[in-house]
Amino acid sequence: MRERGRTRRLLGLGTRTGGALLRTRLGGQADWRALGEALFEGLSELKGPAMKLAQVMSQWDDLLPPDLADELARLQRQATPMPWEAIRGTLEAQYGDLEAVFAEVETAPFASASMGQVHRAVTRDGETVVLKVQYPGLAEVLEGDLAQLRRLMRLGRWFKVPQARLDALFEELAAGLRDELDYRAEAEHLARYRARYAHLDSLVIPEPLPDLCGPHVLAMRHVAGTPLRELEDADDAVRQRVATTLADWLIEELFTFGELHADPHAGNFAADEQGRLVIYDFGAVIPVPRKRLAAMMRLLEATLAADPMAMDAAMLELGGRQGEGAPLALYREAAEAVGPLFAPGIQDFGDVRVHRRLRELSPRVWAAMDRLQPPADTLLLSRTLNGHYWNLVRLGARLDMDARVRPLFAKVSR
Repeated sequence: MRERGRTRRLLGLGTRTGGALLRTRLGGQADWRALGEALFEGLSELKGPAMKLAQVMSQWDDLLPPDLADELARLQRQATPMPWEAIRGTLEAQYGDLEAVFAEVETAPFASASMGQVHRAVTRDGETVVLKVQYPGLAEVLEGDLAQLRRLMRLGRWFKVPQARLDALFEELAAGLRDELDYRAEAEHLARYRARYAHLDSLVIPEPLPDLCGPHVLAMRHVAGTPLRELEDADDAVRQRVATTLADWLIEELFTFGELHADPHAGNFAADEQGRLVIYDFGAVIPVPRKRLAAMMRLLEATLAADPMAMDAAMLELGGRQGEGAPLALYREAAEAVGPLFAPGIQDFGDVRVHRRLRELSPRVWAAMDRLQPPADTLLLSRTLNGHYWNLVRLGARLDMDARVRPLFAKVSR
């Protein structure tokens, strides 16, 4: 991770991204495909926090230009792996003599991401495990990458986002990235979630192996599965079972336990041979205060009632609206776009008309950014829910969200 010129390369990518944003803000046209290709090539090689943030951006499918979103999405499935010798060094620092602990460690990763990559291994007892290995030197480059991010976020002032709001957004992003470096904490998340959801036959969470875990290596029992992003052509019954489990699990997380697995990256989810939902990565888990959840539900309730004045009151309560003049017309259009998914009865998340309307709203949202601004303390929550919306879209989910959501309005108001 200690590449010479890393800062210079990140600055170059940041400048190119900022230039495209400013060009569109000033009424010009940007080549989003070319920008996306440059970001993919540069960040796939650099890895680390910068690549993680690009993966986060790629989950905002409804806000990004499609060409840019498509290129950034490649970072979730085609990231260049780190050479085995660098990974081996991290493993030897954890275990000493690898041959004394493992009968075999696959040198080729079966998953590569922004902060680490995953290798299968077989212990001396013959058990197949997976080792999530943090990229060497990652902690040392984190603060440098965050410094570049802070500089890039200054562009938000061109969109009339106050500096205090930008600072709060930065701090939430930075805290999340720092937390993901703590593999011992992730092992604790895994153990807690396994115990919490042991009653759900449709959900599988791998078991952490504490004796093999360390600060830079997370060891788990191997659970085979087909990644969510590869299920689009799977049997419909399997997709619907996975989608139902995912939706109900998210609701239970939020409304029963006040906590949320906050990384909706499709590569973190899979289906096993029995059609059960498998969740692999628990590096990002956040608390969701009941007061904040209740405020977001008031916004949803107002949206479903197509009441723009109530929507504006909820936005003000969340801290997501300021300035003079509520964008009531935009609220009405947003309600019309979202409403069909929450109509009574089974609704199809694969309905392209809903996606089209959401995409068409994006330029309007950006144009109203002087009045509509993302509340910093709901950034990860909103991003996670948005990411899972697109996971349900990929699964072609057919769900009765009205039946699921209506009882929750009363629950959070108590």
